[in-house]
Amino acid sequence: MKAGPLDRRVQFQRPQLVDNGVEEVEEFANHGVPIWASKTDVSDGERLRADQMSASLTSRFVVRWSSFTAGLTAKDRIAYGDDTFEIFGIKEIGRREGLEITAGARVD
Repeated sequence: MKAGPLDRRVQFQRPQLVDNGVEEVEEFANHGVPIWASKTDVSDGERLRADQMSASLTSRFVVRWSSFTAGLTAKDRIAYGDDTFEIFGIKEIGRREGLEITAGARVD
């Protein structure tokens, strides 16, 4: 996979149990170091729920395959810029060449 289209730095985050003094709660923490990725916006939408407008964005991220990225799951999420993307699906590109990650973010 050529480096040219991988022009964005993304940070993966993974849920962890944290003791808040009363109980253990799940919080997201950075997982690994930021890596290079490409990002393509697939769709956007607005919905009216409970008299409130919400907007969403679905994007596809492509990253190089590595032992780190091969361990990503739909429980992880992606932080890019000011947005946080929930992962919907992960597909392998070629044989250990790259991964295509479909994810969505609320942008309101």
